[in-house]
Amino acid sequence: MNHASFYPIGTPGVAWGDAERAQWLARQSVQRSYRDDVVAAIERLRDRFEVRQYGELHYGADHYPLFALKSRDWRDDLPVMLVTGGVHGYETSGVHGALQFLARDAADYAGRVNLVVAPCVSPWGYERVHRWNMHAVDPNRSFTDDSPAAESRALMALVEPFRDEVVMHIDLHETTDSDESEFRPALAARDGKPYEPGEIPDGFYLVGDSDNPQPAFQQAIIEAVAKVTHIAPADANGEIIGSEVVAPGVINYPVKSLGLCAGVTDARYVTTTEVYPDSPKATPQQCNDAQVAAVRAAIDFVLEQGAR
Repeated sequence: MNHASFYPIGTPGVAWGDAERAQWLARQSVQRSYRDDVVAAIERLRDRFEVRQYGELHYGADHYPLFALKSRDWRDDLPVMLVTGGVHGYETSGVHGALQFLARDAADYAGRVNLVVAPCVSPWGYERVHRWNMHAVDPNRSFTDDSPAAESRALMALVEPFRDEVVMHIDLHETTDSDESEFRPALAARDGKPYEPGEIPDGFYLVGDSDNPQPAFQQAIIEAVAKVTHIAPADANGEIIGSEVVAPGVINYPVKSLGLCAGVTDARYVTTTEVYPDSPKATPQQCNDAQVAAVRAAIDFVLEQGAR
């Protein structure tokens, strides 16, 4: 896939200032409704979960309440499992996979785990089908003590009271063709760096934590998802998106040092899913189902280990 190397905002080699960020923002438009697609679905789940508003984004005239859903039958002797979606708002199946899990599957774990699910961390990006927030900041590189992203700060505040109790955290993402056609060129332009084209993998893969890889955990998820959709192969260099493939469909990143959402706790079991919705071999429903299969497999694996 060939893409132009010049992004239409800014001067090559020069990082954006306020004028360029304003020009970028003017190009963004609402393409779908967070309230209709996400908040309405959460409202339908109020009778089954404790719904907590953990923050609100104020972006100009737009206000976005942030919601998490928790197990009603919370017990201190049960392991805490954290599921996050929509950290990159444009990654649709992360949001809808989390909501589908809550609606159809979470009841299977009642009385066995304490669930916390934040299905749409970045609603501004969800509505505009974008990776960044209003300020051209990537929330998934902003889970740091001095975070520049309100989305990331809000989620960290939500998690803080129980972060030491989280045993498993699965963060639901997608890798899309638009990563190469739009988002990576925009990132290079924003930071005043040259754009280096990459290769989008065709299929599902996982990003583990290089400081705590847990290979058996990652492989259990891959095996479950392989029954739903295809797993991304390594490229000619034995890599996926520039990182060494350490097992079929698995690469590792240093999640904490990169400020990734997967590093928001010190959970023993951590992973980030990457669904490929642009594949001709995958439907939107398959993508949602793959996310759900990953969540279920992650929880099942931890329970089989007898984790507390």
